[in-house]
Amino acid sequence: MPYRFATLPAMRLTRGTDIALRVLMLTAVQDEQSTVDELSAALDVPRNHLAKIVQRLAHSGLLLTVRGRAGGLRIAPEALEWSVGQLVRDFEGDHEVIDCEDPPCPLRGACRLRGALRRAHEAFLAELDAVSLRSLVEKPTGPLLHQLTAPAP
Repeated sequence: MPYRFATLPAMRLTRGTDIALRVLMLTAVQDEQSTVDELSAALDVPRNHLAKIVQRLAHSGLLLTVRGRAGGLRIAPEALEWSVGQLVRDFEGDHEVIDCEDPPCPLRGACRLRGALRRAHEAFLAELDAVSLRSLVEKPTGPLLHQLTAPAP
């Protein structure tokens, strides 16, 4: 069987990670707690998909949730100090940029591509490590985030 190159998204965030970052950004600028329905509407994301992401963020300690009729969610204060790199690692997992094992690549013993891609991926994450969630909601972004969740007149 001929070798086929794996098609993994290189240095591209999954939709789930993208939504998680947006949820954290929106909740970071809100004084009141939000609901999944409100965030779903503001982000134009299906409610069920958003609920799974919110659950994962709450499990990670980044969101505080309250169940029940007066329930909702808000960002945990310590979440603002998290780096975007931490969140990306948490959501994306620890994987190689390229899969040289399944099926086994005939070049894997002498190829320098895997190492180069690993270093590029590490540089990508290192750049994101320098960005805190708090810095994402500073001006000019913060005021725009407020507009997304403001009640309609």
